[in-house]
This record gives sequence, structure tokens and C-alpha cells, in this order.
Amino acid sequence: MKILDWYILKRYLFTFLMMLLLFIPIGITVNLAEKIGKILERDVPFGAVAQYYLDFTIYFANLLFPIFLFLSVIWFTSKLANNTEIVAFLSSGVSFWRFLRPYMIGATIIASFALIMGLYLAPKASKGFNEFKYKYLKNNANVVQTKNIYKQINDNDYIYLSSFNPVTKRGRDFQLEHFEGNKLVYKITAKSIKDNDSMYRLNNYSKRIFGENEDIIETERRKDMIFEFDAEDLTPEEYIAETLQYGELVRFIEKERKRGSSNIGRYQVVKYKKWSLPISVFILTIIAVSVSSIKRRGGMGVNLAFGITIAMVFVFFDKVFGVMAEQSSFSPIVAVWFPNIVFGILAAYLLFNAKR
Repeated sequence: MKILDWYILKRYLFTFLMMLLLFIPIGITVNLAEKIGKILERDVPFGAVAQYYLDFTIYFANLLFPIFLFLSVIWFTSKLANNTEIVAFLSSGVSFWRFLRPYMIGATIIASFALIMGLYLAPKASKGFNEFKYKYLKNNANVVQTKNIYKQINDNDYIYLSSFNPVTKRGRDFQLEHFEGNKLVYKITAKSIKDNDSMYRLNNYSKRIFGENEDIIETERRKDMIFEFDAEDLTPEEYIAETLQYGELVRFIEKERKRGSSNIGRYQVVKYKKWSLPISVFILTIIAVSVSSIKRRGGMGVNLAFGITIAMVFVFFDKVFGVMAEQSSFSPIVAVWFPNIVFGILAAYLLFNAKR
């Protein structure tokens, strides 16, 4: 690459890194100020707190990734424009497309990082972030619990629980019904069920086997059993979807589809966002360059104000359509990709005018 490419690429990556290093400590400080009372009160180990804020950093960066990128590109490109460096580049015979090339190289690097983070790093961080929050920062009564679970776990078995706690991994009012064809063969009930790794412990266990002439009833105060479902099948939808790596999430969605889950749309939104975010890196980079490459009377402030507005609208579209897909029959793939399509058209329009 030539000097121009290295100059812009270094500014692109350096400014983005500085934006992360500027805002992430602010986010950590605000979060720590809010949580420090409970952390000290419950005597949370330092190692657990350090791991929590490492997970928080990845979680926070992944959540606000588009805004950080967009503002950083607008910031340093506006400085280039105000210093008339862009005019000098273009006056030397460099076309606007050629000027845009190092930005696209930088966007490719950032998009690759965003893809890896979304597929592998962010789910792990989200799991640690949520587990710490439920274990140390919330009272057990305030933990988000799955309510009134009714699921088909295979061709013959159906389960019901009135509630399930993801922290204690304990469910209440457990029932399992086993059918052969349309006939109910037996029914297992328990006052509570606790996940102990690969084994489930049932308290106040009862099993009724339905016979031709009379039923057989078995009861035990406590019984350990193995079932064909995992504790993750019972945790809140938002919690489990965010914490699964891509391969695990795909398998989980397929399993839930076979079970006839009504929350497939919610899971698919998480799945498609892992791919839409890296594409948005290119779209937002083009918009930011197109907006800020022109020297304006108001200087950098005008570009930043316009950029923040566009970033907020992008996040608004992303959240609104995501919620529509999660809570209605709206297509998840359309909901996730619609903001990219709309802003992709906007990027093409702004780029055409910037070239002129």
C-alpha cells in the first residue's frame, strides 16, 4: 500500500481504538458506581469482580459497536477535511474511490473482528455477565424466572413446570406425561426438581402408571432421574440466546423448532444479528466518510451532530424491528436486515453526492 493508504488506515484503526478506550472506562465507572454497594455488602471475591468487568467490557463493546465505529470515522475524517488534507489528496489526482480504499480495508479488519466477537467472544462474555449479575447483584426473588413452562421434549414426552430459576436451577410443580400414540401411559409429578449436572433430583416424587383395570402408583420422598432435556431449555429466552456460541445456537434453534417452540423468532433475531453487524461496519463507514469528507462552515461539530443523529436512528431501527420479530410473527431475517438495507441505500446516495 502507498503512504496515503497507511496514513488513513492507521488513523481509522487508532481513532476507533481510542474511542473504545475512552467510552468503555466510562461505562465501567458508571456501572461500578451503581453496583459497588451490593459488591461490598455481599463480599464478592476480587477475582469474580475482575472477570465480571472483563465480560462487561466485551458485552458493552459489542452492544455499542456501530456507534463507536461511526463516531470515530466521522471524527478523524472531519479533522482531515478541516485541515484541507482531503482537498490536497483529491487535487493530486486521487479519485474519491481511491481515497475510499483504505477505509474499506480498515472496515474489513474491524468487520472481521466484529464477526469473531459476535460468534464466539460475546456469547461467552454475556454468559459470565449474566451469571455474575444473577448470583451476586440480584436477590433470588428478583431473578427473572421462566414461568408456566410446557414443552414437548421428544415424540412421546411432555413436561410442565410452574416456574424455573436459572441461578439455582430449581423448578417447581414438575410434571412429565408419557404418551404412546394418543394414550397416556404414565405420569410423573414432583413438588420440585433440581438440576445436578447430568442428573435431576425430584422431591416428593410420584409416578402413576395407567393400567387397563387399575393404576399403579409409586411414591418416594426423593428420587434421582435422567431426562432428555437440559436446564438451558428452561432458562429465560433472552438469557439462553445471548450466551450460546453460533454453532450451539443453530443446534438449539433446530431443537426448539422440532419441539414447536413459540420463541423461534426471538432466537433467530440473535442468530441473524451475528452476521448483520459486520455488514453494518461497511455501511456506516461509507456514510461517515461521505458526510464528513466535506469541509463545512460549522466545522467538526456539524458533522458530529449529523453523525450522532444517524447513529441514533440506526440503533432505533435495529431495536424496534428486533422487538417486532421477537414479539410477533414479523420475519426475523427481514427485521434484522431491514436497517442495513435502508442505510445501505442512504450510503449509496450520500457517496454519490460526495463524489460530485
